[in-house]
Amino acid sequence: MSLPADKSIAHRSALFAALGDGTSTLRNFPDAADPQTTISCLRELGIQIETTGDLLTVYGRGLEGLASAGGQVDCGNSGTTIRLLAGVLSGQPFDSVLIGDESLSRRPMDRIALPLREMGAEIRLTNGHAPIEIFGSRALHGTTYKLPVPSAQVKSCVLLAGLYASGTTTIVERNISRDHTERMLGLNTITIDGKRHISVKQGLRIPAREWIIPRDFSAAAFFLVAASIIPGAHIRMEKVGLNPTRSALLDVLRAMGADIQVANESEEAGEPLGDVLVHSSELSGVTLSGEIIPIIMDEIPALAVAATAAVGRTEIRDASELRVKETDRIRATVDNLRRMGADVDEFDDGFAIAGGKDLVGAEVDSFGDHRMAMAMAVAGLIADKETVVAGASSASISFPGFWDELGHLVA
Repeated sequence: MSLPADKSIAHRSALFAALGDGTSTLRNFPDAADPQTTISCLRELGIQIETTGDLLTVYGRGLEGLASAGGQVDCGNSGTTIRLLAGVLSGQPFDSVLIGDESLSRRPMDRIALPLREMGAEIRLTNGHAPIEIFGSRALHGTTYKLPVPSAQVKSCVLLAGLYASGTTTIVERNISRDHTERMLGLNTITIDGKRHISVKQGLRIPAREWIIPRDFSAAAFFLVAASIIPGAHIRMEKVGLNPTRSALLDVLRAMGADIQVANESEEAGEPLGDVLVHSSELSGVTLSGEIIPIIMDEIPALAVAATAAVGRTEIRDASELRVKETDRIRATVDNLRRMGADVDEFDDGFAIAGGKDLVGAEVDSFGDHRMAMAMAVAGLIADKETVVAGASSASISFPGFWDELGHLVA
C-alpha cells in the first residue's frame, strides 16, 4: 500500500532547506495540505522552490536570506507551520503577521509567545491566538526554557529562534516529545537528572543537502489498528518512519496483544525506518498515562478504536493536550464512539473504554479534524451496518489518498 510521507519531517526539511546555505533537494515530499502550506509560506518569504512530482528543489538563502512577505502569511490549518515560522521570524529584521484558518485561530499561541518574549522578541497575539504579529529588528538572547508541557512544536520554535539569539539557547524537557528538529539539525542533547537538555548556538549554519522523507507513521497507525482488529486481516507497509518518539503505538498495540513485526530496518537522514507487518489478533485493554502519552498523542484517536475491540477496559489519562488540537479530540472521540454504541467514560484529561461491545454504524463527525475522520473510518470497518463520516474530506490535510487506500484494502 502507499502511505504519505511524514509531514512532521516534511515541514522541517523544507524549512531547513530554505535556511540552508545552497540548493537542497527534498525527495518524497507529500502533497498533503499542511506541508504544502509550509511551501507556500516559504515562497511568500522569498524562497525559490521548484516542484517536479514529489521532488522539490529548494534554493536556500541562509539564515539571513528571508524577505518580508509584504502582507499576512497564511498558515492555513497547520500548527507546525505557524509555530515553527514564528521562531524563525522572531529573528528577522522585518515585521511579520502570521494568520490561519478558523480552526488554527482557536489553537493556543501563548505557549510560543512566552519563551520568545523571554528571548527578547516582540510579539502580539489576538486574545492568546493567531493572528500573530512579530516585530522584527529585535536583538534576541539565548535562554534556558523548561517546557511546561511536552510539545515538539514549542521546542522547535524556541530552538529555531535560538539560531538568531546571542549565546546558547537550551530547551529542558522532562518528558520526551518528537525529536525530529534536534536529529535533523544535529543538535547537542544530554540528559541530566532524567531531563533532556537540547541546545543550539547562535549562527549554526545549515548545509545544503538531500532530504529523503520517510513514510508517515501517524498515517500508518490507522491501518495498524484496522489490521489488528479485523478478523483474518493482514497488511505490510514498507519504509515507514520508526523514530522512537513517533512509533510508540507499536509497543502499545503489542502490549494489547497485537501481532506486529518490523523488517528491513534502515536509516535515512538520521531517521530510522522499516517495513511493518501486521496480522489480526485478539487484543486486551491497557491503562496508559504519564511519559508515554506525549509520544502517542496523535495516535490516540486510532487507539481508541482499537480499545473498543479489546477485551476489558482501556483507560487513557494525562492527555489534556488533545483538547487543543484541530478539534477537542477527547470530546470528539467520546461523542463519536458513543454514537456507535461504545461504552465510554470521559475525563478532563482522557477517557476510558469498556471494550468488547459491538459497534453499530452511525453518522459520526470529523469536526474538520483529519485524524478524527480516519479514526472513525476504521471504526466503521468493524461496525454493524453503515457508518457515515461527515467532513470526511478533512483526511486530505495529512493523507490525501486515505479513502482510496482504504477502499483498495477492503476490496
